[in-house]
Amino acid sequence: MAEWWKLGLLFLVGSAAGFINVNAGGGSTLTLPALIFLGLDSALANGTNRVAILIQNIFAVSSFRRQKVHQFGESSKLSLITLPGAIIGALLSTRIADEWFQRILGIIMIGIVVSMFIPKANKNYQDSLSRAENRWLIYVVLFFIGFYGGFIQVGVGFLFMAALYHILKISLVYVNMHKVFIILIYTIPSLIVFALTDNVNWGHGLMLAAGTACGGWFGAHASVKGGEKLIRYVLALAIVIMAVKLLGAF
Repeated sequence: MAEWWKLGLLFLVGSAAGFINVNAGGGSTLTLPALIFLGLDSALANGTNRVAILIQNIFAVSSFRRQKVHQFGESSKLSLITLPGAIIGALLSTRIADEWFQRILGIIMIGIVVSMFIPKANKNYQDSLSRAENRWLIYVVLFFIGFYGGFIQVGVGFLFMAALYHILKISLVYVNMHKVFIILIYTIPSLIVFALTDNVNWGHGLMLAAGTACGGWFGAHASVKGGEKLIRYVLALAIVIMAVKLLGAF
């Protein structure tokens, strides 16, 4: 039985991750290293993290639906493209050596920190996908993002947001709506792969999920404009420290 302090830590980390994911993305940069810190090997941590992701996005999709922001038909079409890649990525993730996984994770986390400080253009895009040009390109891109999401998940929300926003040219509200639906759908087969290979710690995963659900709920009802800059710097510092640790510097 896990110690109480570990369960408390998972809930707190999950709450922060859920809040961050709803407002931007990148919550797994906190949850996955936390699971590794608690002694789980990389494959077990990766699989356990999917429990929280699944629960969090069920709450997120439900929240968008209650606010009448949904296009389930379009979201389903986009989701189906990610499924083959997500399954392949999850299978590969369970077979990669723990040392290499942590190195890859460390490098990706540093890349995410850099991307957080790249200026973003502020454009007014539409809410409908029907007028989007080059729709064929999004299907190719989503397959590879699905593979990445199945493999490691960390930062996948940023990839979905960039692809949907710049290729389909839809507003950020609808970008986030499609993003959480897509992640919810491809997480189901990914979690099954990890579960069948005994790479899920259900106790840790459910406690983490309780935190992400709580953080996601508050994140959906809170305005973080005033504290956004501070959150970005604090998150960046935490990610850099964990990335350096994963790369074996200390």
